[in-house]
Amino acid sequence: MHAQLTELDNSVKDKIIVALDVGSASAAHWIVGELAGSVGAFKVGLQLFTSAGPGFVRRLCDEGHRIFLDLKFHDIPNTVAMASVEAARLGVWMFNVHASGGSEMMKRAQDEMNETCERESLVRPKIIAVTVLTSSDSNVLLETGIENDMEKQVVKLAQLTAEYGLDGVVASAREAAAIRTTIKPPFLVVTPGIRPASATIDDQRRVTTAADAIACGADYIVVGRPITQAANMREAALSISHEIGEISYRSPI
Repeated sequence: MHAQLTELDNSVKDKIIVALDVGSASAAHWIVGELAGSVGAFKVGLQLFTSAGPGFVRRLCDEGHRIFLDLKFHDIPNTVAMASVEAARLGVWMFNVHASGGSEMMKRAQDEMNETCERESLVRPKIIAVTVLTSSDSNVLLETGIENDMEKQVVKLAQLTAEYGLDGVVASAREAAAIRTTIKPPFLVVTPGIRPASATIDDQRRVTTAADAIACGADYIVVGRPITQAANMREAALSISHEIGEISYRSPI
């Protein structure tokens, strides 16, 4: 471990997004209270959003927490555009859409959100696009009629996302390096499916460690159960920060 990693700077901790994959506002708020200051942001997904609603997301934002709203909007362009406007009004730091929704959907979401933020003096959230879910593999692609191999499909969707001006993508670390060969920062790569080397993969298929994800070019990693189900959540988060810090000190991103 690097000698200076006992106290980590914010640039390292900020790379960790903790998934609040719980079923109630009270459970989520307890996790946030335990981890505030130890990680960079918190992810609110479908389960918690359906249970606790937009009011809870707004409350977290008002308390000063950076929130990644992970609802993966995928619908007709107008519906996604209007949902994107409402995400901005909640005050979230970042939210996502599905890149497979296509160029018109992504462009409308981006344009409507930007216009609303300017008109209403809102802080513009980052908007990123999901490429292929980390629970999917090549068999799932074939089931849905996609004949590209995984890496080719992910890179294709990332290029489409970049072309239409979104801030980045959600992608497995296994494809992050391939994305980075064609699309350079500040385009973001957000990597879910992070597990310590000793952990189980649960329902994810394309998983990796935090160090591997950062080394491959990820800007942010999304970590759920390895932190939220740990006996000491702060220690679990710090351990992952140390892992990231080692990579960052050796090869700055």
